[in-house]
Amino acid sequence: MRRALAALTVAAFVTLVVDVVAAERSVASLGPAIAFVLAATFGFAYVERRQRRWPRYAFVAALFLLGGAVFTQASANVGATLLLVVLVSETTLLLPLPAVVVVVALVPFFHAGMAFAEGLREGLGLLAAAVFAAVLTKLLVREQTARAKLREYALQVERLAAAQERNRVARDIHDGLGHSLTVVQMQIKAARAVLASQPDRADEVLAKAQDQAEEALREVRRSVGALREPQPAVPLPEALRALAAETSAAGVPTQVGVTGAVRALLADAEESLFRAAQEGLTNVRKHARASRAELLLDYSQPAAVRLEVRDDGAGTAGEGDGGYGLLGVRERAAHVGGRMTLESVPGTGSTLRVEVPG
Repeated sequence: MRRALAALTVAAFVTLVVDVVAAERSVASLGPAIAFVLAATFGFAYVERRQRRWPRYAFVAALFLLGGAVFTQASANVGATLLLVVLVSETTLLLPLPAVVVVVALVPFFHAGMAFAEGLREGLGLLAAAVFAAVLTKLLVREQTARAKLREYALQVERLAAAQERNRVARDIHDGLGHSLTVVQMQIKAARAVLASQPDRADEVLAKAQDQAEEALREVRRSVGALREPQPAVPLPEALRALAAETSAAGVPTQVGVTGAVRALLADAEESLFRAAQEGLTNVRKHARASRAELLLDYSQPAAVRLEVRDDGAGTAGEGDGGYGLLGVRERAAHVGGRMTLESVPGTGSTLRVEVPG
C-alpha cells in the first residue's frame, strides 16, 4: 500500500512536469508540487510512526493546503488530481473515518473558482475519485488487518496443536509404557517367588518379562518419535484377548466377552477403547487386589460401542479421577465424542466404562 502511494505520487509529479514543459511555464510553478511530494513520502512515513493524534491532523492539514495550491496552480490537470487522490488515501491511513469524510467533502471545493456548470461537473468527478480512493484504501487496510489476524490465529492453532500433541505423547507413554512396565514388574515378582523351587518356571516367566520389556522399548521409541502407530493393529476383540492373556499371566485371571456383531470403527475410537482396556487392567493389577477381572465389549447399540473393565477387588468410596491414567482415558474418549465413567464400591470392585460413537 505504501509503495503504491509512493509510485502514484511520483507518477503525478511527472505528469505535472510534462504539463509545465508543454505549456512553457516557469519551473518555479512546481514549488508547491515538490513540497507536496516530499511531504507525502518522507513526512507521511514519519507521521505514521507517531502514536499521538495531533501530528497526524497537522500533517493532513498541511498536505491539504499544499494540494490546494498545486491544484490551483496547475489548473486542475491530471497530475494535480492524482495528488489529491494521494491526499485522500493518506488521510484514510492516518485519521479516523469522520476526519476522512470531512477531507473528501472539502476536496471538490477546489473547483469553486470555475463557472458554475463546469465547476459542478468537475467537482462531482473529483468527489467520485476521492470517495473511490477512500473506500479502496479502507478495504485494503481491512484486508491487511484480516491477514494479520489470520496469521495470529494460525500461530494460536499451531501452539494448540503442539499442546495437544504433547498431551497425546504423554498419554501414549503412560498407557503404553506404564502398562508394559507393570506387566514386567509382576512377572519378575512371580519369577523370584519360584526361582529356588521351580527354576524352569522362573525362566519361562522371565522370558515373558523380556518380551514385554522389548515391547516397552518399542513403545518409548514410538512416543519419542511422535509417530502415531494405530493401536491395535489387529481387530479390537483379538487385541483385548491378548491384553487379558497378559493380565492372566501376571496373576489376575481375566475373561473377554463380546456381544453384538463386531464392526469396524474409526481408528481414534478403536484406539480409545483399546487404551481404556489397557489402563483399566493396569489399575486392576496394581491397585485393585482383585481375584479376577473381565473385559466386556458391546456392539449391540446401533450408533455406539461400549467397553467395560470389571474387577472384584477392593474398590474405593465414590468416584475419583484416578490419576493421569484415567485422565488420559477420559481425554481420549472426549476427543472422539465419547465419554468415560468409573463406578467403584468398597469391597465389591470397580467398573470402568467407556462409550464411543460407532
